[in-house]
Amino acid sequence: MTKKINLLANLKSDFASGLVVFLVALPLCLGIALASGAPLFSGIFSGIVGGIVVGYLSQSHLSVSGPAAGLAAIVLTAITDLGAFDIFLLAVLLAGIMQLLLGFIKAGSISNYFPTNVIEGMLAGIGVIIFFKQIPHAFGYDPDYEGDMGFFQPDGQNTFSELFSILNHVQLGSIFITIISLFILIAWNKIEFLKRLKLIPAALIAVIVSVLLNEFFIQSGSSFAITKEHLVSLPVPTSLDEFKSILITPDFSAITNVKVWVLAVTIAVVASIETLLCIEAADRMDIQKRYTNTNVELKAQGIGNIISALLGGLPMTSVVVRTTANNAAGAKSKMSSIIHGIMLLISVLVIPLLLNKIPLATLAAVLLLVGYKLANPKIIKHFWEKGKYQFIPFMATFVAVVFTDLLKGVALGMIISIIFVLKGNMQRAYLFRKEEYKDGDVIHIDLAQEVSFLNKAAIKTTLNTIPENSKVIINASDTVYIAHDVLDLIKEFKKIRAKEENIKVKLVGFKKAYDLVNTGEEEKHVFVQHK
Repeated sequence: MTKKINLLANLKSDFASGLVVFLVALPLCLGIALASGAPLFSGIFSGIVGGIVVGYLSQSHLSVSGPAAGLAAIVLTAITDLGAFDIFLLAVLLAGIMQLLLGFIKAGSISNYFPTNVIEGMLAGIGVIIFFKQIPHAFGYDPDYEGDMGFFQPDGQNTFSELFSILNHVQLGSIFITIISLFILIAWNKIEFLKRLKLIPAALIAVIVSVLLNEFFIQSGSSFAITKEHLVSLPVPTSLDEFKSILITPDFSAITNVKVWVLAVTIAVVASIETLLCIEAADRMDIQKRYTNTNVELKAQGIGNIISALLGGLPMTSVVVRTTANNAAGAKSKMSSIIHGIMLLISVLVIPLLLNKIPLATLAAVLLLVGYKLANPKIIKHFWEKGKYQFIPFMATFVAVVFTDLLKGVALGMIISIIFVLKGNMQRAYLFRKEEYKDGDVIHIDLAQEVSFLNKAAIKTTLNTIPENSKVIINASDTVYIAHDVLDLIKEFKKIRAKEENIKVKLVGFKKAYDLVNTGEEEKHVFVQHK
């Protein structure tokens, strides 16, 4: 039975963290919509639904959902290919239905197989990306949209080459605002009397100070004045009718279009994988070590994408950047995500003109600290001390995430981890009493406690090296589980090759397995019954 959660129990800390996430999410929603070739409000709508609807339905305490940078390239190509945004929205709606079904068939359980070192490598890689992507914004150079997480950028640069272009586009006001913002953000948790003002987030103070400073620079005609292109740019509807026209609904007449269904499957798969990865990461961050039901999360994401599509919003996932900012700001429950969604809604309806005065440099300062916390050098040292089998998959994931993208990086880390698991299973499946064989030897093979299909290749190689006229004793006294594949292998060895080459085979410690080998009965899993 699921324990009922009081969403208002930690309202003080959740309100403060929700406000911080809102400030981070606003430019990200707009930037991802811009990069996707979609209407700017589609990103905001996705963020609102991700915060309020998915935030409420999810069981995750830290995860925050919204439009994902990882889907931007897919969305851009799809809108161009389909020729209309309303047709694209139909694909998003269908993807949401598919995610809902994935939740019901418990597909979220695959997240249990993501190794910790791979998840930590993903987080460290994302931390590096966030940090380096924000440096240009901190200097007032904003050709790359806020929220871009790809190594290669739409402006023709990449994450690192962009840094060399900064010197030709330095904006002194942005640098000054960044320094002031960083000072406030760091000092807020260091100076004793400021710690007492926990209800007021440091990020909010930084935003207010930066807006007031920039207004002063503008009014005084200072060269430090930050111009419009370096500020948040939220669209401002001038009338209710104009606002209603922003709401775009799916074109259901395209339901028979094969391209729509292919796109829906693509979005459902990619969004689900990114969500599961983020949920695992969020649970790793949680200092209370609470765990999320990933099947419920897939259902929540599915419902969220259905509603987002009906309102004209982009597809969403659980997003690492927002989630990390949420955790860093001290969130205690999912109320923080809901509050961030409510604030996005209010910002669209009430205060867009005020929000458009916020310098991107201030938000860059917030994300610089988020990135540093994720990619802290201590994490690399931690995995180095754990040994090569932990360090190599961690570093492979870390580097690949930085230079490719999240999914490719995690895939590489998973592949390397699986190779190490297979290698380890080859070494631990059984114990040799003798390593070099000759005719007439008595050879002992002691099986491990569990012998899975992963051990098949190693045991097969061992059986193939046994010479003629030998005696083989396969001991399963300590074994509680043997996969059918391995038993089938032993049966073939005993009944065919052993007879041909005069090899005597004796099975010790597993009567049920012995019966299976001798009778050839079909059984998917064999649990050993000791003598």
